[in-house]
Amino acid sequence: MRSDEPVGTARKPVTTARKKVGRPSRLSQPAIVEAAQRIVDTEGDGSLSMRRLARELSITPMALYHHVRDRDQLLRLLLETKARHQPRPTLPDDPRERLTAAAQLLYDVLAECPFLGEILTSEELLNASSRWVTEAVLEAALGCGFSLEEAVALYRAVAHYTGGELLIRLTRERHLAHLDHPPYRSHAMAALQPQTHPRLTALADRWPVLTARDTHEAGLEALLDGFFRTLDRSGPPPPAPS
Repeated sequence: MRSDEPVGTARKPVTTARKKVGRPSRLSQPAIVEAAQRIVDTEGDGSLSMRRLARELSITPMALYHHVRDRDQLLRLLLETKARHQPRPTLPDDPRERLTAAAQLLYDVLAECPFLGEILTSEELLNASSRWVTEAVLEAALGCGFSLEEAVALYRAVAHYTGGELLIRLTRERHLAHLDHPPYRSHAMAALQPQTHPRLTALADRWPVLTARDTHEAGLEALLDGFFRTLDRSGPPPPAPS
């Protein structure tokens, strides 16, 4: 105690200013993607929304938007994560067989993806879910003798054909799942007259079975055959549909 201080005066303790240490955020994009995948696995892809995901994480939607810009980015992250963990099958050594297998792989991979309808109508989501397959198709096409430009045209044709097949299948399945009566097609086919539609009336009974067949692989082979015929001709292959 200093001599000039009054007797009995208490000295204030010396304190060191410290920064308040807050709890570190438990949110991260991997944790968000894991929670989103959990919702998809248990409730189906139709249940995934930003609000539902926020409830799963016990946070506000606003807090979620600090880490994920919107639902499109969430789906892209989800699909990229799924693609990274997908097994990479060994493709055949023969160049033609390798290309066919890689092109078929695009169909197989996309058919197993959640949010298929959104993927098929978004180039960004399509790339996120199948970028490694795209690389395999291009590499196989180059191995068959196509130029880089021809390989890209071939891939686009395969992707459009595959997307069309899957979108038609998805739409048909969703439509039939909600029907509580025979589809309109059955009524329309039964009403046809052989004088005006001889081929369709002859096929009326078999039409549902014939049109339900999975002919993707046969169509894919025919598509690739067309591109292979261009290898011995002058000029580029026919452009893929825009």
